[in-house]
Amino acid sequence: MKNIKILFLLLFFQTILFGQHSPKREMRAAWISTVENIDWPSKPGLSDKQMKAEMITILDNLRSNNLNTVIFQIRPTADAYYKSTKEPASHWITGTQGVAPGFDPLQLMIDEAGKRGMNVHVWLNPYRVQKDTIRDVLAKSHLFFKKPKLFVTYGKSRYFNPGYQETRDFVSSVVGEIVRNYDIQAIHMDDYFYPYKITGQEFPDEEAFAKEPRQFKDKDNWRRDNVDLIIKQIRDTIIANKPEVEFGISPFGVWRNKAKDADGSNTVAGQTNYDDLYADILKWQKENWIDYVTPQLYWHIGFDRANYEVLAKWWASHKFGANVYVGHGDYKISNTAKEPEWRSPDQIVKQIEMIRKMPNIDGSMHFTASTFLKKGDTLRKPLIEKQYKYIALTPEANRITRITPQAPTNAVAVQKGDKGILSWKASLNDKKYVIYRFVKGKITDFSNPENIYNVTTAEKLEVSNPDFDKYVYAVTALSQTQTESAPIEFTLK
Repeated sequence: MKNIKILFLLLFFQTILFGQHSPKREMRAAWISTVENIDWPSKPGLSDKQMKAEMITILDNLRSNNLNTVIFQIRPTADAYYKSTKEPASHWITGTQGVAPGFDPLQLMIDEAGKRGMNVHVWLNPYRVQKDTIRDVLAKSHLFFKKPKLFVTYGKSRYFNPGYQETRDFVSSVVGEIVRNYDIQAIHMDDYFYPYKITGQEFPDEEAFAKEPRQFKDKDNWRRDNVDLIIKQIRDTIIANKPEVEFGISPFGVWRNKAKDADGSNTVAGQTNYDDLYADILKWQKENWIDYVTPQLYWHIGFDRANYEVLAKWWASHKFGANVYVGHGDYKISNTAKEPEWRSPDQIVKQIEMIRKMPNIDGSMHFTASTFLKKGDTLRKPLIEKQYKYIALTPEANRITRITPQAPTNAVAVQKGDKGILSWKASLNDKKYVIYRFVKGKITDFSNPENIYNVTTAEKLEVSNPDFDKYVYAVTALSQTQTESAPIEFTLK
């Protein structure tokens, strides 16, 4: 067995270079939205076979576009797309809340995404319970019927009341159960903390404010503290169970407008995180409560009220040690879009080109996965031909203690007809494997993404037309923290 030694240290050298056309490390994620069956399943009540097939189609499509991460919504309305002892199965799956399918959707997602070398971040909505209270969808086992005082109705929707410690304890316990039971890379929450304000309606939390004021006199500050407390408690819960799991937030794209705060962005957004959703994102970054932030910059370059370029630069300059990814509004692409900027996928291509020139931004997340299915021919061509031409590994989190994997062993290549079978054995801390292919006689540059052939959780790979006379193959391991091992070359048997 022969170890590759040429340029070995390049594995540990920074590979995301300023202005590099195609970085080796870059977040490329897509949200898989389950609320109202936006992405998966396509409608409630499908057979298990149909649902599994739809999931495979989504993952195959994302993988063919060289995306490396899925953000799977597993708790859209205080319900579950996984085996939960705390909340009922979602009615968006089978049509009836509390009636689960014959398989575990989250475990299937983890298994199938892993085969394709993709990471899984699980997406939870902390407070939302019911999108429309007119529809009687809640199962009798739901916590709402056991602890009705923990819930409020605002507009047409029902929410947990953020003002109670019991709410924070319950939501944190949900997170703890998921982290303990599933091999995930991250817990992910989006912009739905306190709900977006309804004109003329006050959020009904007067009773909670009176019962648990914690010495606050100003309700806005109390509300912000409520959200701060749950973020900190979730962070502590993750660390207590699996400290290697990341915690990410995808907030609304504007923290505060400059008119209200000198440190705010040069925008005129109608609602903001700090003032309206009571989410002080910057505090969470400064306090090391979150590992990454993905602002939803769903506006085009040059938009007068919230310019994509202005906001991307603002978030890049307000990193505070967290990884920063940009949320892209791919769903806006349409030949009939009201704004001409969204009538072509070029808007997304330009946005990616722009943030790649900002060294403090570590990649992208795309809303939503169905965009790649519905507009695959339109969006796929410019991304695959230029931006996502090569496979990329996900970034390492800045705030997670690195887990160093050992190099795989027994890397063997066997020719079988016109196929090659690559196999290897796992070593300590190995979670995924990166297969490299190099032209014989040329520099074996592990920092160049052009040389990545595949990424997988399997310990065997079939290669069509391997051409062992022309190519050398090698394998490295990735740990839970996305840290890469030393390489080992395959020996041809």
